[in-house]
Amino acid sequence: MDPITTFTGKSVALPIANVDTDQVTPAKFTMVTDKVGLGRILFAHWRYSDTSAWTPNPDFPLNKPGAAGATILVAGDNFGCGSSREHAPWACVGYGFRAIVSTSFADIFRSNALKNGLIPIIVDADTHRAAMAEAEKNLVFAVDLPGQTLTLAGGTSVAFPIDAFSKRCLVQGVDELGYIQSHEAKIAAFEAARS
Repeated sequence: MDPITTFTGKSVALPIANVDTDQVTPAKFTMVTDKVGLGRILFAHWRYSDTSAWTPNPDFPLNKPGAAGATILVAGDNFGCGSSREHAPWACVGYGFRAIVSTSFADIFRSNALKNGLIPIIVDADTHRAAMAEAEKNLVFAVDLPGQTLTLAGGTSVAFPIDAFSKRCLVQGVDELGYIQSHEAKIAAFEAARS
């Protein structure tokens, strides 16, 4: 996982509330244990009018010309509800998203996102309305993870919550196992002293 500090990215709007993980990554595509290629299945039943031929649905927001290359998704309330499948954040990251902005996230999705290099940014309702309006125009936002701020194209800047451990891992570019491995010398010294 690459370290995340500050970045800017084009936004795209998905103004749908209660998007569950089966809509993010339909179950029929999740019989894999590898992240490779999962970006293709993101919102598969919405993005494609025919998933057997992968025919794009031109009306879906991610398929519109201005959305190409978007790295910040502005989604409706309660994003990622439903099952606990880790494929959902894998597909978001595989597609190219680095952050998702919403007023709320399902706890398990939020936890899985943080473990996979995807920042779930929770904002208040007024900021969310402004972000959604700007994302419908694919405007560029700025994310400052160390400072925990999201800055919209219009200049509105808001703080967002993130737990200290997840933030540390994301900034260092390590997952939980990588964090433990970074303390290998201390662990070895402790074990040597104990025996």
